[in-house]
Amino acid sequence: MMKASIAAIAVGLLASGCASITGSEMQSVLVSTKMRSGEPLEKVECTLQSPRGLWKVSTPGSVIVNRGSEDIQVECRKDGAPSGLAKLISRAHGGMFGNIIFGGGVGALIDHSKGTGYEYPNKVVVVMGETVLIDRNDELEAAMAEPAKPGTAKPDAASPGASQGRDCVPSYKFLGWC
Repeated sequence: MMKASIAAIAVGLLASGCASITGSEMQSVLVSTKMRSGEPLEKVECTLQSPRGLWKVSTPGSVIVNRGSEDIQVECRKDGAPSGLAKLISRAHGGMFGNIIFGGGVGALIDHSKGTGYEYPNKVVVVMGETVLIDRNDELEAAMAEPAKPGTAKPDAASPGASQGRDCVPSYKFLGWC
């Protein structure tokens, strides 16, 4: 019985955090634009580009992009307004680290090549007339700083299973990480 329990735990740990199983190669990004004054600007045509593809969206709007380790360049244009530029920083998410720690790195290599081990910011605000750097880490820090609403739990940034609102994988639950 003890050997079976240990084997089950080992299998769970080795399979944990695999973004290629639990994640998608695609991600939705909400893009909006505003003037330097802070006034929202609508119907701006934005182009998002990385080595994995080229996507277009009219603001405010969502676009589905391919995940990858490469940053995404954003250019927004509208007649009568200066162009807005942004760089979306790609960051590895918790599943990638779980693969490295528990899976010996094989899963991390797969997730890296497929892009499933990375994420971009979910919400992008391009300021017309400026060039901005938009980092997913800033988005996560802002979410951690917000006071918790009644009836909701605030994720613990140190908990791998708490990453970006994903369902917690069973081995993370077993370890008490989520």
